[in-house]
Amino acid sequence: MPRPTPSTALSKLRVLDLSRVRAGPTCARIFADFGADVIKVESPPGFDPNENMSGARHGYDMQNLHRNKRSLTVNLKTPQGQAILRKLIEGADLLVENFRPDVKERLGLDFETLHKLNPRLILVSISGFGQSGPYRTRAGFDQIAQGMGGMMSVTGLPGQGPVRAGIAVADSAAGLYGALGAFVALQERETSGKGQWVQTSLLEAQIAMMDFQAARFLVEGTVPPQAGNDHPYSTPMGVYATRNGHINIGVGAEGHWRKFCVAIGHPELADNPAYDSMEKRLPKRPELRVMFEDILREQDSAHWLAAFEAAGVPAGPIYAVDEMFDDPQVQHLGIAQPVSHPVLGDFRVVGEPVGLSRTPAGVATPTPEAGEHNDEILGELGYDAAAIADMRKAGAI
Repeated sequence: MPRPTPSTALSKLRVLDLSRVRAGPTCARIFADFGADVIKVESPPGFDPNENMSGARHGYDMQNLHRNKRSLTVNLKTPQGQAILRKLIEGADLLVENFRPDVKERLGLDFETLHKLNPRLILVSISGFGQSGPYRTRAGFDQIAQGMGGMMSVTGLPGQGPVRAGIAVADSAAGLYGALGAFVALQERETSGKGQWVQTSLLEAQIAMMDFQAARFLVEGTVPPQAGNDHPYSTPMGVYATRNGHINIGVGAEGHWRKFCVAIGHPELADNPAYDSMEKRLPKRPELRVMFEDILREQDSAHWLAAFEAAGVPAGPIYAVDEMFDDPQVQHLGIAQPVSHPVLGDFRVVGEPVGLSRTPAGVATPTPEAGEHNDEILGELGYDAAAIADMRKAGAI
């Protein structure tokens, strides 16, 4: 496999990733994929009881979350380990962490302490519920945030009861918002010369991802119910059964409605006064669904997708993950990025979903082994071979 070209977009930045699980590593991974020197600072193997929270080192999740990073193992309970971290902080641009606020303060990683060591440092803190307030010390997990952030109340079929989303929405969104805040702080630093504290949480990120439904309540006072696979305001827009499976149909405008009726072979429905506006169709959605699925079940999904494409009606297949990566458009976009690992061999990971014309993201190196870059990074900090050997003997690295 040819060695991918690393990105140069953020090559002048050094990022310290002291986070674990998903939200923090997702934030740091963005910087790593765009060429920043991201150092994954972690405990030596066996020192951290929570070190396997992201899964096995050679497992798919760790390999996807920590590619393009360097690994430095540091025992922060030793004076030498604390000295190493201070040296790292003095030369860093960003520090990403997702400790509980009280733990961060106990470790001396609070913003005031860090700002004294490096006034230009930007601290990115991702927590479960925020850095202040009555829930600040609670441990937060994605599903808890999905429940508290309203998502589980609108997910699933009407009357089904709360349903979690099938992906880690709150974790991933918090990582993205943390990176967004960091980029804003970096841009502002160009003017002020000073770092600042970027804060986000799983709860805030989840509420932000509820954008449409949350705004409906805040503006109109309406509590959105579960809508299942149907759009709250438009029909036919949702999942419909065919002869051999299901497809998504998106009739979002009157022009789409007329084209849809023609495509299913019933142009007379377009001008039927019972259905000729969205306001009339919406209360009749159950009867329309029965009518449409009787028609759609006469042909396979592929037939209807081709017919809707030809007619200009928004529609799409519903893929399992293997089918998703086999789709020609997904393959064209190249979001599955190849990487070569010395133990695992060649495989693919999920690339960045944003393209840049001159300095695109790249996956150049796999997730490192724990402490793989100890000597390299410590040498850059000015430690000689004898000092590194002493630290290793003392259990500091």
